[in-house]
Amino acid sequence: MARSFNQVVLMGNLTRDPELRQTPSGQNVCSFSLALNRSYKGADGNWQEATDYIDVVAWGPLGERVAQYLSKGRPCLVSGRLQSRSWEQEGQKRSKVEVVASDVTFLGGGPGGDGAQASAPAAKPAASKQKDDVVIEDAGEEPINLDDIPF
Repeated sequence: MARSFNQVVLMGNLTRDPELRQTPSGQNVCSFSLALNRSYKGADGNWQEATDYIDVVAWGPLGERVAQYLSKGRPCLVSGRLQSRSWEQEGQKRSKVEVVASDVTFLGGGPGGDGAQASAPAAKPAASKQKDDVVIEDAGEEPINLDDIPF
């Protein structure tokens, strides 16, 4: 039997602040929901707007980072897989399909709205160097000057 392929890539905005919890075994899990906007032509020929809401789960360190850096309204790109689960609640069987994230890219600016990508906290700025000082060491004996590279 051939193997199946289960991969999802979504880009949208968070509908609420991420919720970070711990399982009884101590594993971190973060739940959040994405709003995905789409346009389509209706039966009358006019463009219509619609929004889909997708639940996402991020486990472990990925979930911790999502909870730390994302908040309601922030855009992000999620890649992962679809997973269905079912349970019984108040005597009724319930089921749900959600995305289990394998990677989350934070898009847009931070709270200041500067438009920079916010996938990691800002690093300390490196010391300013002169153009002539930029040299990449090769495994060989002589350094390579970046000005000598034709591309």
